[in-house]
This record gives sequence, structure tokens and C-alpha cells, in this order.
Amino acid sequence: MKLTQEQIEAYETDGYILLEGLFSPDEAAVMKSRLPRLFKLDRDEVIKEKSGAVRTVFAAHTFDEVFARVARHPRLIDPARQLLGSDVYMHQFKVNAKAAFNGDVWQWHQDFGTWHEDDGMPEARAMNVAVFLDEVNEFNGPLMFIPRSHKRGRIEASHDRSTTSYPLWTLDNAKVAELVAEGGIVAPKGRAGTVLIFQSTLVHASSPNLSPWDRNTLYVTTNSVDNAITRFKRPDFIAHRDFTPIETLDDHCLAGFDQAVA
Repeated sequence: MKLTQEQIEAYETDGYILLEGLFSPDEAAVMKSRLPRLFKLDRDEVIKEKSGAVRTVFAAHTFDEVFARVARHPRLIDPARQLLGSDVYMHQFKVNAKAAFNGDVWQWHQDFGTWHEDDGMPEARAMNVAVFLDEVNEFNGPLMFIPRSHKRGRIEASHDRSTTSYPLWTLDNAKVAELVAEGGIVAPKGRAGTVLIFQSTLVHASSPNLSPWDRNTLYVTTNSVDNAITRFKRPDFIAHRDFTPIETLDDHCLAGFDQAVA
């Protein structure tokens, strides 16, 4: 799959692009069908909210057959190669769960801030490719972006270890207010199967999910092979240490899986 010049220019200008319906409803349903089993696992990769609800499942591609294929899907990897201009490896693979009524906040942050501080990633040559596994609407805690904030580069941040169950390098309120005054806030929405690609320095957050609808999102985070991390303080299921270039599968690699709960 190749992005159009218009999509590339939008990514460079605003810091993100939304690809509506890139995966079919059936393909999205196959991915979502794997979650109930994963959420019940007693593994270090499964991070819980303070409430006990699942917040994130890391590295599911290493122990689930469907997600192993998703991690090599050309509709996700080819655009990353195109935008980064190189082969890519998997820096991080995760499912962020926003449970109905219980999904907690993600504070304002840049992903590259954490990857640089915690993982020693040299430059902002990594990116997120997110797949909506549920419909994302204005009520169930959608991602909020500050357009064009990625052009500021890495912004000074502090390590927040107390707001949620997951430590994060976050921006202070004054800086967020300054950036919003310049770029505003957008919250991309779409049906299950929609893909959202965004820059690693784009400032983003999400509010709690107080709605009766889950909002599960799968993230494939790829990094340029010549930008490998240099610090290994976090577990390798969070920041991977295999820098082998990803080899993509066939476009129909999810065919043949049913939607029964795994």
C-alpha cells in the first residue's frame, strides 16, 4: 500500500493522517475477537488500571497468531517505510484498552519524549500506526491531537509516576495551553478498521472513557532500522531489542480466521 502525495503532505504539515476503513469490519472484528483471552492472561505484558481494568497489553504479536500477522501487515508497515524513508523494525506493539466507564486518562505527552528518555532513541524517526478496534466517537475517550505541535521537536517534560498506573513523560499545563492556542485540538474519529498514523513528536492525550462503549486501539510502533534504541532500562516487551527489518506478509494474511473468541 502506498500513501498519496496529499496524504504525505498532511502528515508532514499536521502531524497525522486518518485512513478511514483501511481494514474491513470483518478484519477489525477478527482482531478484536482476540482481546477477551488476552485481557484474562496473568502476564507482565498485561498492565492494569488502578481500577483493575486492563489498560494496555504489550507485545501481543509474540504470543497471539492473529497479532503476529497484524505486526507484519503491509497496510501498516508499507506506509511506515514510505514516511520514514527506510526499512523499519518493531519498537513497540500494544493494545490500549479504554474500557467502558473505567478507561483512564492518558496525559498530554509526546511519545518520542518517553522513547528518548527511557529507551535512548536517538532521533524522532519512529511513528505510530493505530488501528481502531472499536468505533471511536466523541464520547468514548478518543485521542486528542494538537495539530502541528510535532514541529516543535522534543519538548521538555516531567516524569509522571502517580496520575495513572503507567509512568509517562508529560507536558505541563502552561505548555499545553500555549500549543493549543497555536494549533487547537482535534479528535479523529471513525469506525472499527480505521487507521490513524501520527508523528512521534505530535502532542496528544485522551480523556477518561465515561461512556458505555469500549474504545480499544491497536498500536504498531515502527522505528527506522538506523535509529535503534541505545538504552535497555525497560522490559523488552515494552521496548523491543530485535532490530531486524520487518518483512511484510500478503495483504490478505488475516483471511481464514473466524471471529470466535480465542
